[in-house]
Amino acid sequence: MLTALNGNLYEPGSMRVPDRFCPSVLVQWDLVCAQYWLVPVEEVCFILGVLTGCLGLGYAADRLGRSKTLLTSLTLSVVFGVLVCVSPYPSIFIVMRFCLAAASAGVYLTLYISRLELCEPSLRLVVTMLAGLMTVAGELLLLAVALGCQSWRGLLGAGAAPLTLFLSYGYDTVSPVLSVVVSAELDSEPSSPPSRPHLSFPELFHSRNIWKNMCVLGFTSFISHGISHCYSSFRGDVRGTAPSFYWTYLLSVCAGGGAWLLLWATVDRCGRRGILLLAMTMTGLASLILLGLMELGLMPLNPNRNEDLSETAITVFSVLGLFSSQATASLCILFTAEIMPTIIRGSGVGAVLALGCVGRLSSPLMDLRNHYGYFLHHVVYSSLALLAVLSILLLPESKRKPLPQTLADGEQYRRPPLGRRRRDNVPLLATPNPET
Repeated sequence: MLTALNGNLYEPGSMRVPDRFCPSVLVQWDLVCAQYWLVPVEEVCFILGVLTGCLGLGYAADRLGRSKTLLTSLTLSVVFGVLVCVSPYPSIFIVMRFCLAAASAGVYLTLYISRLELCEPSLRLVVTMLAGLMTVAGELLLLAVALGCQSWRGLLGAGAAPLTLFLSYGYDTVSPVLSVVVSAELDSEPSSPPSRPHLSFPELFHSRNIWKNMCVLGFTSFISHGISHCYSSFRGDVRGTAPSFYWTYLLSVCAGGGAWLLLWATVDRCGRRGILLLAMTMTGLASLILLGLMELGLMPLNPNRNEDLSETAITVFSVLGLFSSQATASLCILFTAEIMPTIIRGSGVGAVLALGCVGRLSSPLMDLRNHYGYFLHHVVYSSLALLAVLSILLLPESKRKPLPQTLADGEQYRRPPLGRRRRDNVPLLATPNPET
């Protein structure tokens, strides 16, 4: 929840705080007209900060340990959170927001993988779902916190200050899973302690199945994050009017909460791969239907258009697409954490989150170009969504399976045969792979 307040990892932290809540930086620094370009630039830098934090601190979580990385990320979040509040100029504000985003990404990533590693296979989905709902609660609480703040500095400070209470997490969140890594896949020196394994990079380079799974999930994460912006701003992009801040924000947050509830109800019953395939299919179809409505029902020269029907259809399919894209993005992270070996889990999850950030860059870049080329942007993402549906068929199934520890275990996560039904009680990580 504090991560959501301090710097949301799913929606860009923006300078555009509504003036109804508190005087925003747009008003204080007069970021309008010729200076307005700084607003999307800040959003781009924030997303790039999240990307940097996911890659750098994800690698640090594997090499230095979860506890040290979490403690470092929390400390940096507090430091940069304070520096953001006292920033005297827009340039310094943007740099500090970049650093704060990177530190917040490290907190989110380290807590995510540590929480997953501490859970039994049957409880992983429930615990992850509860954590996701807490993030949604933090996003909703953000509006209430903004209502009680008198300035944007106070709003940012309210998100950073409580993080000091959680610095003690770093001393208690050591993941016990790292202690059971099999030494056959590690190149450990005799003098090094067993809790600090060294990764064999030649073995990682030849782990083709691990790379395939990471590429498929990273590509799916890229599409789901990038296309989400198309749904939340569809009416404004077509009509040429700016969408309401409250409507867009609340719709996005509520869609995220509903997505977690759907995953909780279906993923353990139908499997990770099946629900991911369904959610991505719904995302692509909703996008194609919206494009068809824009062509057939919203053109002013179309004499057969039905305004009321078009508005209803746009609302329904925009909400459906936003809902399914958020479900896809959330499930991608869970899927990645479950099939990546422990020794590279931080780097793997960080890489998938980073590719999601690349997709999210389309939102501020469209704002920077005044939404020029929106139709082509939407068509490209819709086409890639259909390609992602086909690539998901190459993924394995991790439902109720133990977390892989070594690279050899990760290589055993292969797509089950299409013509055979694998019994759920057969270990997926058996060596060699079972025939049934």
